Amino acid sequence: MKSILNRVLVVLIVGALTSVVALAKVHTHKVRFDSDVKVNNTIVKKGNYEVSFDDQTGQFSVLKNKKVVVQTTARVETRTTKASDFQVRSTGTGNDIQLVGVTFGGSDKDIVISNSGATMSGNK
Repeated sequence: MKSILNRVLVVLIVGALTSVVALAKVHTHKVRFDSDVKVNNTIVKKGNYEVSFDDQTGQFSVLKNKKVVVQTTARVETRTTKASDFQVRSTGTGNDIQLVGVTFGGSDKDIVISNSGATMSGNK
């Protein structure tokens, strides 16, 4: 009897751990920057990129050809309505445009990029 209860308990624990992992999601979207932008003072040259955000770790990344250009932390803020499409938010003008956040289409959450702590990878 004890072995049956132990097996049931193990199955329930494994199921619970698996469901937690399944809830974590990495969102990605292809984006074109028409001018150079900064992500926490790291310059991202104009061109085509992929941006991604990992819900579980809070890691925001900008990738070019599957290589990380810049990676930083970001936080999630709840929106009142779902976004109809992908949105990019930035501040500044000219050569001083700072990427401050993105929203993935269909999401009711804004991804807000932290103002410090960027790490850069790859070649300049």
